[in-house]
Amino acid sequence: GLLALIFWLTITGANYPSALLSSLFFSFQEKLTAAFMAVNAPQLLHGILVLGVYRVLAWVISVMLPPMAIFFPLFTLLEDFGYLPRIAYNLDRPFQCCKACGKQALTMAMGFGCNAAGVTGCRIIDSPRERLIAILTNSFVPCNGRLPALVTLITLFFTGASSADPISSLRPALILTFFILTGVAATFFVSRLLSATVLKGMPSSFTLELPPYRCPQPGKVIVRSIFDRTLFVLGRAVAVAAPAGLVIWLLANLTVGGESLLMHIAGFLDPLGTLMGLDGIILMAFILGFPANEIVLPIILMAYLQSGVLAPMDDKTAILGLLSANGWTVKTAVCMAVFSLFHWPCSTTCLTIKKETGSLKWTAVSILLPTGIGVLLCMLVNLVF
Repeated sequence: GLLALIFWLTITGANYPSALLSSLFFSFQEKLTAAFMAVNAPQLLHGILVLGVYRVLAWVISVMLPPMAIFFPLFTLLEDFGYLPRIAYNLDRPFQCCKACGKQALTMAMGFGCNAAGVTGCRIIDSPRERLIAILTNSFVPCNGRLPALVTLITLFFTGASSADPISSLRPALILTFFILTGVAATFFVSRLLSATVLKGMPSSFTLELPPYRCPQPGKVIVRSIFDRTLFVLGRAVAVAAPAGLVIWLLANLTVGGESLLMHIAGFLDPLGTLMGLDGIILMAFILGFPANEIVLPIILMAYLQSGVLAPMDDKTAILGLLSANGWTVKTAVCMAVFSLFHWPCSTTCLTIKKETGSLKWTAVSILLPTGIGVLLCMLVNLVF
């Protein structure tokens, strides 16, 4: 119930500041374009720096900052209240049944903000076997980078693009909570599977001191949530999104045989995408979104529009019309949501896993495990519905 409430507040509160930030950044883009024209800069340089790098950075900040600025303080409030240790205590028995450690509940909760932070948080687990299980399963809960795409899909296809009042946003919050509980269930299932096969062993016990419920300290909450989490995660996302913007622009504007490299890649991936209830463009967007999950949906819109630049997403009715015109149905949206939930971790998380495990083998497992589950689930949804 608290999780659904947090998502409802995040969805309701993030819409307006996100739209304002988007308008601000993209109006500044026009000024940058005018400046480039004033100095007679080469068109290629303008395309790479403004339409590529700057536009992607603007997208990541405008889409990612408002939900984080709401979600992280709310989550930090739960910590300051003394509630998160009780979640770990209540989930200790289910994780014990999975031959895992109850502390994994805390690292799983940290993954909602950033999977890389969740992986780093696995250091609190003493047993190397249980720590590795927690690391390999942390990406089953969606990070803040995947939440905006899930929210957009749910809003467009399950609640209607025109629903904007706070009460109507309760339904997408409940649907989002269902998807996330599916991820939590997958965490239990895969933890049990790993502990019964390649990571066999008995669960370890631990002593957990439950702090008393207490009144949160506003200054502490603001500092920890804004500076230690929001700005830290945002800065890391911006660092990887800038080179991604360059690559996306080049792929969309370099042509071979009269067709962009972007569309050539999409055509190659289309058979697998069709089998999964998706298409080649969607799979290509997930691959190009490896540095930052926030840019997956904009890449899809850019490819459908064939505009060579990331598309604006201010008008949800127009987005729904564009997706429907390219063959999207409710089944496509479900498969897209499932694959958003279960696919490879982002580049930052993969690097963190490599650092924490010191092993390329386990890093590869952390990529292949959620991806394999996502592919199989999408195929199942495509066959059944």
